[in-house]
Amino acid sequence: MMGFRVLLIKELREQFRTNRIVAVAAVFVLFGILGPVTDRYMKQLIDAIGSQSGGFTIQVPGPSLPNDLGQIVKNLSQFGIICALLLAMGSVAWEKERGTAGMIMTKPASRAAFLAAKLTAISLNLGLAVILGCGLGYVYTALLYPSVFPLGGYVAMAAILWWTIVIFVAITLLGSTLTRSAIAAAGLGLVALLVLGILVPIPLIGPWSPLGLLTPATHLALGEDAGNFLGPLLFNIALVPVIFGATWLTFRHQEL
Repeated sequence: MMGFRVLLIKELREQFRTNRIVAVAAVFVLFGILGPVTDRYMKQLIDAIGSQSGGFTIQVPGPSLPNDLGQIVKNLSQFGIICALLLAMGSVAWEKERGTAGMIMTKPASRAAFLAAKLTAISLNLGLAVILGCGLGYVYTALLYPSVFPLGGYVAMAAILWWTIVIFVAITLLGSTLTRSAIAAAGLGLVALLVLGILVPIPLIGPWSPLGLLTPATHLALGEDAGNFLGPLLFNIALVPVIFGATWLTFRHQEL
């Protein structure tokens, strides 16, 4: 892909210059820490409020590693996908609207490199954020609990979480290529999130959904048997290049 390296450097510089890397990292750090802290002290807080209010009680499960991990995965997946939509929704649409996409294409750079640089830069941004969020979640769990997750399984969980988020980057990038509206691109990402979320509980289909991968990922992080999820994992790994191929086929025929 001609010009990929130059365009990737340009995209990464833009991520730094606009403070997107700092903003996304801050979100992941906040919610990575919040998971263990919430699970560890929520019951104490609710019990204290109940005793102060004259018998008002709410049943809250006590702190445990599974609940702690559930908070970490839920927080980082939900807000990670939101960050993915926000980062990718205008990546191509705004370039086409401002006319800068056409200017870039006049230089020795291919359209595939143009798209790949954007997908890679956003994915690297989110990868750094996942490392920080999951890393601090692990550290705070070690500080607040008598035991901690198996490191190998936890790292595997973080990698699966990151790739799940990257899939939504690819979907939103496709939407940003199909239209000149960033809002419409984000809408496509939201629709995909809703549809894929609905598929998760369906026995034969759910495990193949990107969001369905979070279940075996959670088992891995807890040191439990995750079952045979190699097929769904390979399917979702292949999903990003397939979506990227569709994005490129759409973009290569567009007038800029």
